[in-house]
Amino acid sequence: MAGKPKNMSQIKQLLRMYSQGHGKQTIAKRLGISKNTVKSYLSKFGELHKEIDELLAFSEPGLEKLFFAGNPSYKERNRYEILQDLLPHYEQELKRRGVNRQLLWDEYISSNPEGYSRSQFCYHLQQHLNTKKSSMVLAHTPGECLYVDFAGKKMSYVDHQTGEIIECEVFVACLPYSDYGFVLAVPSQKSEDFIFCLKECLSFLGGVPKAIVTDNLKSAVVKTDRYEPDINRVLEDFANHYGTTICPARAYKPQDKALVENTVKLIYNRVYARLRNDTFFDIHSLNRAMHEKMLLHNQTRMQEKPYCREEIFMSHEKAHLSALPEFNFEIKLYKELKVAKNNHIQLKPDNHYYSVPYTCIGKTAKVIYTRSLVSIFIDGQQVAVHNRIKSFGYSTVKEHLCSTHKHYLERSPDYYKNKAKAHSQVFMELVECVFRQNKYPEQLYRSCDGLLRLARQTDKEIFEEICQIAIQHSCYSYKFLLNLVENNMTKHQYKNTLKPLPEHQNIRGKEQYQ
Repeated sequence: MAGKPKNMSQIKQLLRMYSQGHGKQTIAKRLGISKNTVKSYLSKFGELHKEIDELLAFSEPGLEKLFFAGNPSYKERNRYEILQDLLPHYEQELKRRGVNRQLLWDEYISSNPEGYSRSQFCYHLQQHLNTKKSSMVLAHTPGECLYVDFAGKKMSYVDHQTGEIIECEVFVACLPYSDYGFVLAVPSQKSEDFIFCLKECLSFLGGVPKAIVTDNLKSAVVKTDRYEPDINRVLEDFANHYGTTICPARAYKPQDKALVENTVKLIYNRVYARLRNDTFFDIHSLNRAMHEKMLLHNQTRMQEKPYCREEIFMSHEKAHLSALPEFNFEIKLYKELKVAKNNHIQLKPDNHYYSVPYTCIGKTAKVIYTRSLVSIFIDGQQVAVHNRIKSFGYSTVKEHLCSTHKHYLERSPDYYKNKAKAHSQVFMELVECVFRQNKYPEQLYRSCDGLLRLARQTDKEIFEEICQIAIQHSCYSYKFLLNLVENNMTKHQYKNTLKPLPEHQNIRGKEQYQ
């Protein structure tokens, strides 16, 4: 039966006509095949030792297997079984440095001189290796997950000021059910840029999938593990904010997110290649052009399907996505800091100090800070919230200070004038005179503190009298008034009246000095 095998449906007709008593020449003429072909198949039928009705009941593939059982070499079970037992060993040997198929065949044939030839040996070994690389077709649910990755090849733009070519990472994402894609160029793969990509992607989709499948880049996975990888804390916060889950793919297993890998290949053709002759002068114009090409990709009819990616996304998948959160996500950073004696903690990245209640001095505070806010927690309770300031200085809330410190911060000329006015009018006049002096404010504040103390310790009438004496003599120091009180000078006051000079002639006029 040399030549191309006949269709088994034709062979069934041959057998049926033969069972009806037709001759070989008649069969050949009616079926349009040669007489020798009829003889060959009937000869083969005789070797099978089966009834025609039994053969006619076989399916066409099963009947073909009976007539074409294969190369006789496969019937030599002993030789094949020997090689089959050795294949797992050869599979492991191939992983060792310098070991190839030629070396393995040399070792095999030296121990089995009657074994397979090199070509047959390599064929069986490859068949064994292929069984280890089988893949599975996954059925995806609408809105179930989002596959994300960074393309291996970068895009670039030209700095219009320096002419420098600046390369950009290209973020790629797709929903596996509809294969609806998204692309975005960013400066790097750092956490800030990766989170920005995810935010823009979910905003573009208009919803949130149940899970996000990422690669094992550092922005997503701190420590890889086949079963329970350690997720980057920033990414965990992002997932909690958006109400989704992060599911990293296994390390070195791109088939876990095969669809996004395929999307990357398509983007090389439908975005990269079509922009290869264009020059961009900033990353925003580059992203606008990439978005336009990606829109065409999503609206292009898929091969062997009567719809495009955008159509199936809008009609079947978008409704299964969860709603976007009301507020934008901000990256949270974490620190554990000890509260200093001045009841402040220092945020070193900003070199700025933030206050906490003075009762927390010496305790360890957990600080969570974003781009705009600093939240401070002690013993699981939030004790302070500050606006983040990225410069040296102190952010102090008065309610966080003890009474002594509050008084210190509240000091001012008006503060002391109001205190003195509450005591008496003459005391207020004295304080006003104190602040008219050209002295350092701290000295004046201390003098007023002393005067207030003296006012509390002295009889009101006596204190008002010594205030009048101080104003009369233009001496406003605390020590002067203290001496008046200690020496009981209010009882020994005298009026220093100025007496006019007597009339006399011993007066020289201006003419004497010319």
